[in-house]
Amino acid sequence: MKKLLLFSFLALSTLGWSQTAENYFDQAMKKSDAGNTQGAIADYNKAIKMKPDFVVAYLNRGMEKIKINDLQGALTDVNKTIEMHDDNTYAYTTRANIYYKLKDYKAALNDCNTAIKFNSGDYITYNLRGLTYIHLEDKKSACADFAKAQQLGSQSAAKNLKMFCK
Repeated sequence: MKKLLLFSFLALSTLGWSQTAENYFDQAMKKSDAGNTQGAIADYNKAIKMKPDFVVAYLNRGMEKIKINDLQGALTDVNKTIEMHDDNTYAYTTRANIYYKLKDYKAALNDCNTAIKFNSGDYITYNLRGLTYIHLEDKKSACADFAKAQQLGSQSAAKNLKMFCK
């Protein structure tokens, strides 16, 4: 009888301590906010293992991987996000940023265009597309995007406008 009670107690206490994918996701976000990128990635890994269709966990893990310059790993995660949710504006902007860092400016431009199609009020994407146009040697389009991003509230775009569009 004592063994049965002990086993029951251990089983119930283990169930009480079990984490859900959402718990790991929340922990990952807290670790990310605290600057613990590796800890955040580890918790996103656990969340994804428990819930393989956790779209936001893939996107967030990809953004964490960008911080440690694991661009290929980030690209894999963002591609998975888009595969599961192909109208996610942030995924396209994030992937455009990865392509920009990889110097694949045509791919970055394509993703910026897609993101803007879904959300024409995102100044981050306009600014990124402007920078992409600079590398593609299309100053007129770059300056138009910097002006639009500035109009939408981007301070970085205002600096880029002064730097590139004199």
